[in-house]
Amino acid sequence: MGWQEIIGQELQKKILVHALSLKRLAHAYLFTGPEGSGKEQTAFELAKLLNCTSPQSSPQTGACGVCQSCLQANSFLHPNIEYLFPVESVLLEKTDPTKSENKRFTEAKARYDALMERKKKNPYMAPSMERAMGILTEQVSELQQKAAFMPSGGGRKVFIISQAEKLNPAASNKLLKLLEEPPPHVLFILVSSRAESVLPTIRSRCQVLSFSRISPQELKGWITNRAPHLDEASVNLVSSLSRGNLDTATELLIGMESGTPGEGTPQLVELRTRAVNFLRTLLTPNRMIDAIRETEEMAKTLSRPELTLFCGALLLFFQDITHRHVDPAYTALNYPDMATATDRFRTNFPNADTDAIARETEATIHALKRNANPLLVLSGYAITLKRLISKA
Repeated sequence: MGWQEIIGQELQKKILVHALSLKRLAHAYLFTGPEGSGKEQTAFELAKLLNCTSPQSSPQTGACGVCQSCLQANSFLHPNIEYLFPVESVLLEKTDPTKSENKRFTEAKARYDALMERKKKNPYMAPSMERAMGILTEQVSELQQKAAFMPSGGGRKVFIISQAEKLNPAASNKLLKLLEEPPPHVLFILVSSRAESVLPTIRSRCQVLSFSRISPQELKGWITNRAPHLDEASVNLVSSLSRGNLDTATELLIGMESGTPGEGTPQLVELRTRAVNFLRTLLTPNRMIDAIRETEEMAKTLSRPELTLFCGALLLFFQDITHRHVDPAYTALNYPDMATATDRFRTNFPNADTDAIARETEATIHALKRNANPLLVLSGYAITLKRLISKA
């Protein structure tokens, strides 16, 4: 347990351990870096350590993970640890949930609870309710009220703000006032994959700690430890689809373990097969309308994480095509069992602009992650994809 739970990020852990050893933690941190690099998990490990009651815990080893305080933190029930992320505004209204007219609140609360259950299974995810309008002023106002009270149990209050770039302007200004005169018993940890979008005056009052993308070797080692039953080919496929993102890798493994379409993600081979079949349909003469119908079906039946993985599966296939185009003898393919299909595509579409295709696929994944309309995004992607592949 403790710091060994953090995958990679040795320099970042060393910086935090050094500050803890000298008792010179900053009053506010901004953890930034690629999505799924373990920023939030590190924030919670630090929060757990500052409140751990075990005599075995230390700055060098981290929290014990088994005391009552650590168990409360793992369940998001610790009185000293506050966790903010974008939620629906109805959850912040002062209502009586027992009344029948508060159906909206009840439904939103059920969505919130389901999201938190997913977070317990996947510490690398950055939760956000789809109907949320960012982190709202009411959420920061509640932090202000809680900051006025001393921590319980002799620990330290830790306020973790996920996706800090989604603070709305009023909430940002309110948080800024709190950071300008920070209570000595409160540690602020802002987490963001887009630090440039955080208010500059807020950034200037935080110590920035930049996280790096998880390397393929580190990711494969983690996958092997997490799922020792997987063979090498499956480990490589999960690693390739995840592209250094621990959140994506965890969701893939959850899907493989559960085998339930509604939880986690579809089986990897099924997902890859659907992506390649979609590409075949798209490129078959006079079947463009069928490809558009397929995007409609996917938009209705697949979740956003599943859609991003679908596009990621296509991206890996195009990477293999690019490698084979540069070096026909290249063997370290993402999909070695599809080498024949890769070569056939390269031969049939020699003028395909694979660089532009990769950029367009990345842009599609980015749009899906930012809550763009799935049907519009996928339909536009299909049309652009066909144009880029069929270039004269």
